[in-house]
Amino acid sequence: MKIAFVLLTYNPDEPAGIERSVGSLAAGLRELGHQVITIVAGPASATDKPDLVRLDSVTLVRPMLFDDLPRVLADPGPVRDEVRGILVEHHVDVVCWADAVVGLGYLAPAPDGVRTALMAHLVRGDSRMHESLAHKPDAVLAASSFLVSESARAGVDTTGWQVLPNPLPRRGTPPPSGIREGLRRTGPLRTLARPDPVKGITGLLRAIPDDFDRPVQVVLADAGFELWRGMQDDVRRECQKLAEGRPQIELLPPLPWDEVQDFLAEAALAMMPTTWPETFGNVAAEALSAGTPVVGFHLGNLPHLVGTAGALVELGPAAEVHHISAVTSRNAQPPGAEEGFARLWAATTALLSDPDGYHAASEQAVRQVAGYEPAAVASTFLRCVGVHD
Repeated sequence: MKIAFVLLTYNPDEPAGIERSVGSLAAGLRELGHQVITIVAGPASATDKPDLVRLDSVTLVRPMLFDDLPRVLADPGPVRDEVRGILVEHHVDVVCWADAVVGLGYLAPAPDGVRTALMAHLVRGDSRMHESLAHKPDAVLAASSFLVSESARAGVDTTGWQVLPNPLPRRGTPPPSGIREGLRRTGPLRTLARPDPVKGITGLLRAIPDDFDRPVQVVLADAGFELWRGMQDDVRRECQKLAEGRPQIELLPPLPWDEVQDFLAEAALAMMPTTWPETFGNVAAEALSAGTPVVGFHLGNLPHLVGTAGALVELGPAAEVHHISAVTSRNAQPPGAEEGFARLWAATTALLSDPDGYHAASEQAVRQVAGYEPAAVASTFLRCVGVHD
């Protein structure tokens, strides 16, 4: 079977959730023996593989502002025709619009006879989401039950939606118990994020207790989009300033997707300080797959994803779930967040100081994401869209 994903912003090793989930799902489908292409915006790169099909009708600058999209897609005719032509040329059986806008779900340029799926990774109550649903895709796939309920709360008709979790890049490899105990005693704390205020990295670093002497290692990787010009540079500079004179803070370069799970496996804890409700939580899932407990805020899908495999604390007053178009604030830290970050660090030190509780969380971690391997999620995807493996 031939399957296509459409995601204009996709690039291999892109530090962004939708792109990572599409890459892992495509890998799972190939593992099951299917042919997969991913249709993306230009410009082309010398490292592009044959299964990456670049559009001539849409070129994106890097980094792109979300406000640039209406201009880029102002004339939908050329991109609609080009995508439909690619689907015909490649004899595609199933096409998945990976988002209402950057996945072209609102245009839905599928030829007759091709089954369609629309992915929902963000809470969107905008007109493009309603237009996408009006095309009546054969399946609407949400990354979590949390996303389904919040979308309904935003006024979207979620009747018939199905939950498809983001797949892991591969099965995790937890370290042996002796190594895990060594990590509990002296190992580093680690996290990965794009430089975005809602990821909470600056709040995390600012609140490190003065007597905390372990390495706190943060991988910062620029994504191909930002909410205002220079946003990622602004956040990176603030992180660098917070690291000055504090040798326990280490800012590390980006990692390829296939190295993330091993990186998190060698951490005492994975930190998830996001102050905005995650609709899935890729970093948390990859840490759990390696037996690494997760510490973060009790927001979004994290309570379901993490369960008892770590420690989640309240950030502060109830955090609102924003539509993607509304997440533009330069100050993403809600009122009372300082106390929330203090609670996060208290929970961190408490978990590291509790051998029994820590190892119980580590053992539970792998169970939390059982069945999230690429081929397993790919099988679910096929059933959701009404075809067989």
